[in-house]
Amino acid sequence: MKVAVITDSNSGFTQKTAKEAGVFCMDMPVIIDGENYIQDVNLTREFFYECLTSGKAVTTSQPAPGDVMKMWDDVLALGYDEIVHIPMSSGLSMSCSTAKMLAEDYDGKVEVVDNHRISATMTQSVYDAKTMAEKGYSAKKIRERLEETAYDSSIYIAVDTLEYLKRGGRVTAAGAALGTALGIKPILTIQGGKLDAYAKVRGMKKCESKVISAIKKDVETRFSQYNKDELFIFTAGTLMTIDEEIDWNEAVKAAFPDMDVRYYPLSLSIGVHIGPGSLAVGLARVVNE
Repeated sequence: MKVAVITDSNSGFTQKTAKEAGVFCMDMPVIIDGENYIQDVNLTREFFYECLTSGKAVTTSQPAPGDVMKMWDDVLALGYDEIVHIPMSSGLSMSCSTAKMLAEDYDGKVEVVDNHRISATMTQSVYDAKTMAEKGYSAKKIRERLEETAYDSSIYIAVDTLEYLKRGGRVTAAGAALGTALGIKPILTIQGGKLDAYAKVRGMKKCESKVISAIKKDVETRFSQYNKDELFIFTAGTLMTIDEEIDWNEAVKAAFPDMDVRYYPLSLSIGVHIGPGSLAVGLARVVNE
């Protein structure tokens, strides 16, 4: 049984990194002034943030159903028997439920996983799926295992400006204006696939301490039954310079000196909703079989 693993670019994979990992990536389009763009194809980070901060109309969209089915058909034509498709959490997008509906026409050859993740936690799910596929697991068994362990992850995101949450309707214009005037930075969390408010902090430096403390608490409580080598800690963000990324990663590393910590730039489709200057930290349990 030859099983292919497909994800979407909200995981942080690009066409290049997916190829290197031996998986496939479905691009999530970014729409700028009515034109479709694809990250690292015809959309650079520099141009994206220039458009976002200059007031251009920037939105996201799920892939067209025809594009999803074409990708599945093309991958199956390569000689794969089954597909494990891992889209972003159903709590954040309709792309998961759409894919599940489309998979009904594939007679069990396509298993769509809803393991309630995004960004680097979703990346880990892709690697877990790839490992299980190499061990000979069926697509159905891989889906079941990933959904069983779906909630073994945690993300905290500190947002530098409320402007982009306001554009997406997550805060009111008045609330955004008041928060900006007071220097309030919201901290959001993803636990179980939905974006929720976690805390409000004045200033990004305090946000850094708050999100690190939140992950420390998770390691010591929710994940205390696992060995530290079973846990994957990541830093992420929409930081604008390499130096900022390094500084943030080093700050988290200092808090977890005995654990592996890596930085992951958030995909541009996520950046649309949280804006530049945001930072995140999270963890996921590696699925060991």
